[in-house]
Amino acid sequence: MNIKISGGREFTATLVKNSSTAALLDMLKAGPVTIPMRDYGNMEKVGGLGKSLPTNDERITTKSGDLILYQGNALVIYYTPNTWNFTRLGTINDVTQEELKVALGSGDVTVTLSLKD
Repeated sequence: MNIKISGGREFTATLVKNSSTAALLDMLKAGPVTIPMRDYGNMEKVGGLGKSLPTNDERITTKSGDLILYQGNALVIYYTPNTWNFTRLGTINDVTQEELKVALGSGDVTVTLSLKD
């Protein structure tokens, strides 16, 4: 999956296999999904998907670059660790914590998800 962050940074992500990612991929087949995201707790960016997806919650500790589905209808991009019951969607490829924090910035961002070409 491709991830474009407002400001021009682009990344790819590797998704896990579960019913949540299958539903997300189905959404993306209709075209890119743009998500306004806000900072939460100085550890993540979170934004509504506009649709609920199936959840596969498990207790996990996130790491920088993790893509998480929260409460079935919000995408979260973590840039610092957190432990909670989440649905893991995948991980941003080849990015350090510092690079991700710079790309996401300190305020609101817009993230666009799309299928890989």
